[in-house]
Amino acid sequence: MKRTSPSPEDIESLETHLSQTLQRVAPPSGMIQRLSGRIQMPTRSEIRLRITDWRRLFVVFGGVMSGMLLLVTLARAFYYLVGRRDAM
Repeated sequence: MKRTSPSPEDIESLETHLSQTLQRVAPPSGMIQRLSGRIQMPTRSEIRLRITDWRRLFVVFGGVMSGMLLLVTLARAFYYLVGRRDAM
């Protein structure tokens, strides 16, 4: 089956049709206020404190590396077992 890319005219007519068909939906009035209350950006001093906390940084880095090593080991073992079964 051969695929052809749509022409710019087809895309433009589709966009025109969709813009006429679909209508904008306004969010509920209190939703924006609730979201802005939940989202809090940390201050510069908090960011600086988190970066300079070396113990936590090493624990996080070690955890990520251990997880990746475990994932690679499991993937290699699975590949080895599946490859052995296909060879028989």
